[in-house]
Formats: sequence, structure tokens, C-alpha cells
Amino acid sequence: MINKLEIAGIHTDADADIQKYVKKKIGKLDSYMPRHARKSAHAEVKLKEAKSKDKKQCTVEVVLHVPGETLTAKETTVNMYAAIDIVEEKLKTQLKK
Repeated sequence: MINKLEIAGIHTDADADIQKYVKKKIGKLDSYMPRHARKSAHAEVKLKEAKSKDKKQCTVEVVLHVPGETLTAKETTVNMYAAIDIVEEKLKTQLKK
């Protein structure tokens, strides 16, 4: 589990369910990191909700700080949970490299 996980809601209320989901998804990314990197890794999660015309847009941006580099992934969809899933996949791909 990633030790330090900062979750910030911009124009939206990051409720308990969303926070729990973020911790479950993003928190498990440490299994793709080398062991020595896991202790110092930390993630900043920004949840943003914007309403454009008739549909709402949820943007999830995750900045993952691992020793020696910073990985970033961002996704905008109509559903916050879907955006979190896509960002998690993007970060997994980056970590595997």
C-alpha cells in the first residue's frame, strides 16, 4: 500500500466512497514498484468535476512520486470511478516500463 496518499477534491466533494475507492486502486500500485521504492513513494490525487453544457465531466489526475522520477496520468470521463480505473491502468503501464 502506498503510504502517503493525498486526495484533493476541486469543485467536488471527495466523499468517503470515492476516497476508499482511490485508496484501493491507487494504493495498490506499489506492487508494480521495486521494493526499495515502495517506502518513499507517494501519490497526489486530484479529483475535479466540471459541468459542460448538459453533461458533467470528471477529471482525475494522479501524480505519483517514486524515487528518481515522477509519473503523471490524467483522465476525463463522465464517471469519476471510470476515470480512476483508466488512470490506474495508465500508471501501471508506466511503472512496468
